[in-house]
Amino acid sequence: MTVEGSLVIPIIMTVVGAATPILLAALGELVVEKSGVLNLGVEGMMLIGAVTGFAVTTVTGQPVIGILSAMLAAAGSAFIFGFLTLTLTANQVATGLALTIFGIGLSALAGEGYVGRTVDVFGSAFPESLAGHPVLRVIFGYSPLVYVSLILVVAVSWFLRRTRAGLILRAVGESDISAHSIGYPVIAVRYMAVLFGGAMAGLAGCFYSLVLTPMWAEQLTAGRGWIALALVVFASWRPARLLLGAYLFGAVMTLELHAKAAGFSLVAPEFLAAMPYLATIAVLAIISARKAGSSAAPACLGKPFKPGA
Repeated sequence: MTVEGSLVIPIIMTVVGAATPILLAALGELVVEKSGVLNLGVEGMMLIGAVTGFAVTTVTGQPVIGILSAMLAAAGSAFIFGFLTLTLTANQVATGLALTIFGIGLSALAGEGYVGRTVDVFGSAFPESLAGHPVLRVIFGYSPLVYVSLILVVAVSWFLRRTRAGLILRAVGESDISAHSIGYPVIAVRYMAVLFGGAMAGLAGCFYSLVLTPMWAEQLTAGRGWIALALVVFASWRPARLLLGAYLFGAVMTLELHAKAAGFSLVAPEFLAAMPYLATIAVLAIISARKAGSSAAPACLGKPFKPGA
C-alpha cells in the first residue's frame, strides 16, 4: 500500500468515529423537534449516558448492558424535562439549559470514582480477518454502534415519511391545536419523542466513553451536544442531510487532529481546536439570515401546548 493509501484509511475511520456520536444525538433531537419540542439539554443527556454506560460496563464487564443502561438513564433525564415542559408547561429553552447544567454536575459527581479508569474498547463485531485487514477495515473495522447509527438514519427517515405514526408526529409539530382537535394525543406523542431523543443522546454519550476513549473524564463530550443541536438546523430537519452534515463536522474535527499530529504550525492549535465550534456558529448565522418564510422548522417548535387555553 502506498503512503497516501496508508494515510487515507485512518483519516476516513477517524472521520466516522468523530461523526457517529454527533449523528446519533442529532437524530434523536430531530425527532424531538419534529414533534414541536425544543430540548437544549442534549449535552447534559450525553454526559449522563457517557458516565452511566462506563460505570455499568466497568461493574458488569458487559458493554451491551452498559449501552442499554446509558440509554435508559438519559431517557430518564429526558422524562424529567418532558414533565416540566409538557405537563407543567415550563419554558423549554430555560429547562433545556438547566438539564445541561444538571447533566454536567451529575455526571461529574457520579463519575468521580471512575476518573482515569479504562475499559476494553467496544470494538468491531466482525472477525479480525476483516476488522484488522489493512484495507477492508475501512468497511468492517468499526464499532457496532457505527452501523446502528446508519440504520437509524434510514429507519427515522422511513418512519417520518412513510408511516402513520410519523405523520401524526409531524402533524403535532406543525399544528398541535389541529392535531388535538381531530383526536391525536399531542402530549403523549411529544413525551414519546422526548424519550427517544434522550435515549439517542445517551447512546451518543456512551460512544465516547466505550468506543472513542474508552475511559471516563469530566465533560468527556466536550460540547459536542451543542454541535448536534446546530446540525439539526443545518440539515433543515431532514435525516439524509443530517447524515451528510454529521460527516462534514466529523471531517472538520479530524482535520484539527491530523494537523496537530503532523506538527502543522502555521495556525495556532487553539484555533484548530475551535474550528468545529466556529463552523457551528457559521452554520447558525447563515441559516438565521434566511428569509423568515424559508425556514423548514416545525411551526410549533418550542411553543407550549395548552389544550384548554
